[in-house]
Amino acid sequence: MRKPIIAGNWKMNKTLAEAKEFTLAVKDAIPSKDVVDSVIGSPALFLAPMNCKRKDSELQLAAQNCFWENEGAYTGETSPAALADMGIEYVIIGHSERREYFHEADEEINKKAKAIFANGMTPILCCGETLETYEAGKTAEWIEGQITAGLKDLSADQVSSMVIAYEPIWAIGTGKSADANIADEICGVVRKTVEKLYGNEVAEKVRIQYGGSVKPENIAEYMAKENVDGALVGGASLQPDSFLALLSAVK
Repeated sequence: MRKPIIAGNWKMNKTLAEAKEFTLAVKDAIPSKDVVDSVIGSPALFLAPMNCKRKDSELQLAAQNCFWENEGAYTGETSPAALADMGIEYVIIGHSERREYFHEADEEINKKAKAIFANGMTPILCCGETLETYEAGKTAEWIEGQITAGLKDLSADQVSSMVIAYEPIWAIGTGKSADANIADEICGVVRKTVEKLYGNEVAEKVRIQYGGSVKPENIAEYMAKENVDGALVGGASLQPDSFLALLSAVK
């Protein structure tokens, strides 16, 4: 039985004061980590103070990106070693916004995955297709390519422990969402790709999230599906009440 994981992705939102206020509002209200992993992906600016504020809580934190080297002349980048030293558990990589606006390629994302594992954290590897690809009926082929490239040279143990998030680009922040059956089908493509690369045992362990206009009103429908183990949530994770409602639908 795979443990559900609900991860909020705040993107480039909130001030420091708002991030601290949010952390204090949810940290003692989230379900037990035995039931669900409750994660907030915050802008890197806020991770250290949020880490202090979440003390003695089961709230987990994710960075929204990192570099593949631990240190060096990489102005503006975030060190995975520094994130790990801070106690951050997860790092989101390969999000469609990073791929589109910052031209991140699968090869770079794969290097980041290796660096995250090397520093004892867990990657949340994102994949997803454009509306054009979806309407052309090439979603499965596209997703298989992204996953195969993103997992290159990772060990079976690493892949078993990681999180993969399927987010159709046409459903992110648009109010549109892939219905639960489509989400289950494509999350199933992700799982079958992992099985092809690593075998059934690993495929049954890897946790796969759906993302794209997920909210408290529809999350239960997605979570009821066989291949959906959680959600990567944008706008609906920004307010404490909404984030807690997402978690309540799972526990």
